[in-house]
Amino acid sequence: MKLNLLTNIQEAYDELRYKTSWPSKKQLVKSAIIVMIASAIIALIILVMDQVVDRLMHFLYSL
Repeated sequence: MKLNLLTNIQEAYDELRYKTSWPSKKQLVKSAIIVMIASAIIALIILVMDQVVDRLMHFLYSL
């Protein structure tokens, strides 16, 4: 059991070290910026939708 665990750890390390392609710093920063911009846009869309529904509900309940 202990030998099997050590083998699995070694194989996982080898895979991460030698077989995985990691992004460069430039690619990572670019991807992070895209994610932040997309998140902000989605948040704004949700905010607008929430405000529209809120005003609609206030209008309907004031009748």
